[in-house]
Amino acid sequence: MPVNPENIKSYIREHSDLFWYTKADQKENISLDFLVETILNYGSLEDTKRLFALIGLKETASIFFKNSQKNRNNYLLKVKNFFTLYFKRHA
Repeated sequence: MPVNPENIKSYIREHSDLFWYTKADQKENISLDFLVETILNYGSLEDTKRLFALIGLKETASIFFKNSQKNRNNYLLKVKNFFTLYFKRHA
């Protein structure tokens, strides 16, 4: 599934409160890694569904596993555990 950068930028503009610690002029330039991490950690169920629609379940899982397996990562422990189980079953 091709990622549409304009849809992602639109989502970020609509939900800029999720990215409160990112400078306003840098919000639309965040990486997919950071987008996935932020939404999985702090987003709602609807935000997570929208993320899957924007970049796809398999791409989200790939990004999650790539980053969550590092010794140092920013995933909350409960979030990491839940999405590890979820993606292993559904992606």
